[in-house]
Amino acid sequence: MTQITSITPNRWTIAERIGFRFSFIYFLLFIIIKNNGAFPFWNLLMKWPTELLQKFIPWVGKNILNLSYDITVFTNGSGDTTYDYVSVLCIFFVALVGSVIWSLLDRKKANYAKMYYWLTVVMRFYVALMLINYGLVKVVKLQFPSPSFYRLIEPYGDSSPMGLAWTFLGFSKGYNLFMGIAEVAAGLLLFRRTLTFGLIITLMTTANVMAVNYFYDVPVKILSTHLVLMTTFLLLRDFKKLCVFFFTDRAVSLSVIRQPEKEGDRSLKLVSRIAKGLLIGYITIMAFINLPSSQKRYGTKAPKPALFGLFEVNHFTINGDTIPANINLKERWRYIAFERVGRANIYNMDKSRLNFKSEIDTIEQKVVFTSYRDSTEQYTINYIKTDSTLTFETLFKGDTIKGNSKRLTKEDFLLMNRGFNWISEYPFNR
Repeated sequence: MTQITSITPNRWTIAERIGFRFSFIYFLLFIIIKNNGAFPFWNLLMKWPTELLQKFIPWVGKNILNLSYDITVFTNGSGDTTYDYVSVLCIFFVALVGSVIWSLLDRKKANYAKMYYWLTVVMRFYVALMLINYGLVKVVKLQFPSPSFYRLIEPYGDSSPMGLAWTFLGFSKGYNLFMGIAEVAAGLLLFRRTLTFGLIITLMTTANVMAVNYFYDVPVKILSTHLVLMTTFLLLRDFKKLCVFFFTDRAVSLSVIRQPEKEGDRSLKLVSRIAKGLLIGYITIMAFINLPSSQKRYGTKAPKPALFGLFEVNHFTINGDTIPANINLKERWRYIAFERVGRANIYNMDKSRLNFKSEIDTIEQKVVFTSYRDSTEQYTINYIKTDSTLTFETLFKGDTIKGNSKRLTKEDFLLMNRGFNWISEYPFNR
């Protein structure tokens, strides 16, 4: 029986050497510039370089790429801004030129085994820590919260593709846990003996994330694509052996990527183990500290306002005139929502929404609404509340408004009350 081993040849092919040079420059620059919080305290280290880049990248966009608009928006909740795409283009160009120059100056090098090892270390930890962070916030259901009142009353056709995805993913605690565990499994990349197994799982996980980002227009396409590319790069080392394993009956032997060290010098190995232990310990401790506090601030354990609920306005008058619910009038309220402490929303019949800060006084039975845009714009709403109704009266934008409403909870919606069913005699597709 022929046995396939993982022994790396001493001399790499020309294609392997050129490909490595480009990959080394490109992936390192991407990890440095687009770290996205993977490494602790990286934002502090990159504060000054980032400020320089935020001047240089707009200059490239204006003077080199001749963009018809100035780049003024930087990476925010969206990682797919013009700034980000131009940044990646610059990284690609630097890697391309750098690999050409490197190839001309270093044509006799047989291989880059040591540099390959250190590149894989950086990439393994980058991908692993990134996915662990994303996975943990799914396990405790922070990234995809349960559908809000706004999502429950919004017609499907009015939601954005990303909003639809967030509603779909946020609905199920079980699916959040499943996704979170799959992403946290990237922790296998931190250990060389479990690297290949972890890469197979991680490739499937990141490919699925990338697909959602592309096809539901989630603005994390650049990052998710690079997580797939890095995982694929790391897996290429064992690609031939995996093909043999899956598609032939020949035996396969996988080897661990060996850490380079001088003979008799074990200090590097000791230092690297200590550093790894400290990093894993820091990530674990901070997860136990931050995740529970985040749950209490804005997650499932966050406090609820005294008037928590969605109130459907079934009787509404403006200056004594009754406005029926079937009239598409901007001034006619349809819902009042109290979902988070200090916040309130009014939904009008024309589908517009007003957002306010709120202060609830349960003794005086009044609520003070303050506009987010203009703090001088305040309205005091007097109310009478029962378990199922809310009657209110206020002077709102110069009009005397009175109304009665019915209290709804999330369980009043089919999406939230359908539940899990082992047996379905017919498909329940509504």
